[in-house]
Amino acid sequence: MKKLQIKPGAEVRLKDYDPDDTSAVPGDKDECIEKSEKLSERLGELQELLFAEHKHKLLIVLQGMDTSGKDGTVRHVMSGVSPASVRVASFKKPTPLELEHDFLWRVHAQTPAAGEIVIFNRSYYEDVLVVRVHDLVPKDVWRERYGLINDFEKMLTENGTTIIKFFLHISKKEQAERLQARIDDPTKRWKFQSGDIDERKLWNDYQKAYQDAIEKTSTKWAPWIVVPSDKKWVRNYVVAKTIVDTLEKFDMQYPKVKIDIKKIE
Repeated sequence: MKKLQIKPGAEVRLKDYDPDDTSAVPGDKDECIEKSEKLSERLGELQELLFAEHKHKLLIVLQGMDTSGKDGTVRHVMSGVSPASVRVASFKKPTPLELEHDFLWRVHAQTPAAGEIVIFNRSYYEDVLVVRVHDLVPKDVWRERYGLINDFEKMLTENGTTIIKFFLHISKKEQAERLQARIDDPTKRWKFQSGDIDERKLWNDYQKAYQDAIEKTSTKWAPWIVVPSDKKWVRNYVVAKTIVDTLEKFDMQYPKVKIDIKKIE
């Protein structure tokens, strides 16, 4: 699993990471799925403990090309958690009010409180990805944002937030198959938009933008993990295992009762 984590300062070339790699998971597909289900159960237990202790905060960032499985990852990995202390936040096109502030203004309010897990399904990283590819802001503006993002994430971690950032890495061939599946399946057709084809034409530009973003913002306090995502069962296992391992390192304890039970009438 460690080989999937980008070390601070390391050069990143996405072509060196195989989206179909299975070496980070145990056994075959059936065994991996079984272990993923157990990890989801364990995640539910740890999430309850996180909320009960009310000390730690966990922010999970999911990024990836269209069809990389951000929604599917949330649905499968987080299937055992309670909605009481888990939220999913998505960031769409900025509103006029949001555009009047800095690009991180709307993000800060969505970060986790004590005892909470928050998942960013796409995130503030769109402000160095889509805005770059579509030339929505000048180059000198989006280049400065790498440093601002690092500072923002460091500030969050210094105030008790643990950050895990996943890049769901799929191949161009796999994306084509998933887009076709959306067209062929009436129950998935609603997910398909004509703009998906236009975005696909910019594949190489997006790959370069992701490479630079991952390389420049993988830090000791908020590292990136490149998740092989051509196989959904591999993707789900890697994400679930990373989250469970992170929560277990918190060494959480249920709070002790401060009231003498014998005094309750």
